[in-house]
Amino acid sequence: MFSPALTSWLNKGRYLRYGPHQIFYIDEGEGEPLLILHGYPYSSLEWQSLLPSLTSYYRVIAFDYLGMGFSDKPRRHRFTYEEYTAIVQELLQTLQISSVHVLAHDLGVSVAQELIAQQQSNPHAYSSINSVAFVNGGLFMHQYKPRFIQRLLSQSPSWLGYIVNKAIGRRLIEKTICKLFGHQTQPGKSFLNDQWYALTFKKGKSISYRIGRLVFDKYNYQQRWIGAMQDTDIPLCFINGPADPNSGRAMAELYARLIPHPKVYLLPDHIGHWPHIEDPAAFLNAYLHFRNYVSGYSTTSFIKSIGR
Repeated sequence: MFSPALTSWLNKGRYLRYGPHQIFYIDEGEGEPLLILHGYPYSSLEWQSLLPSLTSYYRVIAFDYLGMGFSDKPRRHRFTYEEYTAIVQELLQTLQISSVHVLAHDLGVSVAQELIAQQQSNPHAYSSINSVAFVNGGLFMHQYKPRFIQRLLSQSPSWLGYIVNKAIGRRLIEKTICKLFGHQTQPGKSFLNDQWYALTFKKGKSISYRIGRLVFDKYNYQQRWIGAMQDTDIPLCFINGPADPNSGRAMAELYARLIPHPKVYLLPDHIGHWPHIEDPAAFLNAYLHFRNYVSGYSTTSFIKSIGR
């Protein structure tokens, strides 16, 4: 049975036709368009608690990637970053949005990196990117520290990944997810229940290891993506939960070293991989500060501690 929160989320949704597939999306609020990109292995539902705050400032567009959440989940499909960015452009064109700000978490940071690189190579694409805020994700693979279960599922031969994926149950998946949260800010049962339903919708768990392989595909894009981030005129920032064992403080420090004129927001030390869920007030404060900064954009660098 759906929880009230999940029912509300589904009722907000619509579907975009992308080739033979249906893509679930939400379009809510008024103001400058803001595209929010979710992480792996769940769905755009991770942004639900922050949506009312964001829509009080912006027109928010969120969608579930093909193969995830409440979008279609084709069985024998090769998922790619190029396809995900093509879906972004198709969605924005359908909604007649010619420019957009981007807020991206986890797997979403890679989709955003590809969007930045594509805008450099094709500045006349239908929708242009006005700013990008990255949130706890593997921006630099030589610093990223994936969990053992990620490696087992996604770096093993495809046949073995399928077998392991089938054997892994809800308990182990949620245990792995909870380790990415801060010790003091663990997710509630309702969050885990709703996200589990989104993961298993249309038998999505059975193909989740295929999407997980995108994590390690990023090695093939690193030079192009990092170069695009270093050369772009698009305002960028990194909002970081430092307790994240995958992409926490060390990733933020590397970002500050590699990216010209870096803007880094460090949340309190106990905040982990999901800062928009663990400390939504501090997270929103950081993002609004960045957007105010973008409005009077300059090249000043800063590393700002939030909520301490």
